[in-house]
Amino acid sequence: MRATTTRGRKRAAFIALTAAGALALGACSGDSGGPGGGGDDDGGSSESGDVEIRFSWWGSDDRHQTTQEIIALFEEKNPGITVVPDYTDWGGYWDKLATTVAGGDTPDVITHEERFIADYANRGVIADLESLDIDTAEIPESIVDSGRVDGTLYGLATGVNAYAMVADPQIFEEAGVEMPDDTSWTWDDFVQVSADLSEAAGDGVWGTQDIGFNEAGLNILARQKGQTLYNEDGSLGVDQETVAEFFQIGVDLQEAGGTPDASRTIEFQNAGPEGSLLGTNAGGMGIWWSNQLGALSDASGHELELLRVPGESEYERTGMYFKPAMFYAVSATTEHPEESAAFVDFLLNDPEVAQMQLTDRGLPSNLTVRESITDQLADADARVADFMADLEDEIVDGPPVPPNGAGDVQDIMINLNSEVLFGSMTPDEAAEAFLTQVADATEG
Repeated sequence: MRATTTRGRKRAAFIALTAAGALALGACSGDSGGPGGGGDDDGGSSESGDVEIRFSWWGSDDRHQTTQEIIALFEEKNPGITVVPDYTDWGGYWDKLATTVAGGDTPDVITHEERFIADYANRGVIADLESLDIDTAEIPESIVDSGRVDGTLYGLATGVNAYAMVADPQIFEEAGVEMPDDTSWTWDDFVQVSADLSEAAGDGVWGTQDIGFNEAGLNILARQKGQTLYNEDGSLGVDQETVAEFFQIGVDLQEAGGTPDASRTIEFQNAGPEGSLLGTNAGGMGIWWSNQLGALSDASGHELELLRVPGESEYERTGMYFKPAMFYAVSATTEHPEESAAFVDFLLNDPEVAQMQLTDRGLPSNLTVRESITDQLADADARVADFMADLEDEIVDGPPVPPNGAGDVQDIMINLNSEVLFGSMTPDEAAEAFLTQVADATEG
């Protein structure tokens, strides 16, 4: 656990960066208003002397309601600071944020996402959080570091997820196949167990859903082998051999009968958690983000379990990591850095906030706060919390923040993996294409 904290340090002077960096984002189409309003244009103090800051976020109606209750609690505990809500759904959030930033009206506290935070950081829109008074003592170092761009801390994770194997013990038991030991199984073991389960379970049930449609799985394999999908400077850090090996796993699964044919695989993949192999009781395993365990369990009607990804003991190190569910960032041009930092500190570290939102913004990154809500979690979320706690000592580090353009990479992965499964490309051909296409998408 991280032993240091920004609190208690002599604060560095907060240097307001010019709006030119923000303007470089360019205006995008989108509503600059929105259901949460935008507050007073000056963003300054009201006649009563209160400091006014604006907080932007995306989400569902439930999140909007809970967040406004959290804001009311903060204002009660911090007289003199008013927080103006500024929210919309995911679909309109990024256009709206880009428009307000380009117009010189950046929210003081911004909810961010890992695929976009590097771009905003590099353009000077968001502040170095280590120049502010925010306590990170109870947040593991690997989680804190997930918000660094070129060594500077621009975002603090609201909570975390993990990319993990999900298994259905009931299907294993009915088929008479032993559940794998996830502390020692290899990628070859995974292929074999999947094939054994398909054969024993009979028609209409397969060992696993294909794993090749999300670059997170490739990143884990790369990290296990001492590589990484992206380097700190945003360049690719994985070699062609490792990418080909990842695509080959899908071929091996298909040829061994551990997964459905390519056409049915695509159908299951496009159906989301509810229509997946696990969700429809048609498969024993699948690789998903840990926060999807509840949806998968509800759809299947079974008590599903989280397992470590194969290969964690096979190579030179473990590859699994904690993914930030989202980040809190502070505007580099805010007129109220102290109050903005106080609000972020409150969101991350106040136990009452955690009681109100539980896992809505991921499993809390503050470990003490996380522990305080464990007994209130639904069964699936409680299993996620236990699994993440078991992983804590095994996580070596977190991967670098993805470079700008990384939002296109999953589409690249989906297209190439589909070509491999249909036999239109070999794993090596797909690997070569992947490296070329990702480099083109992410080069600045």
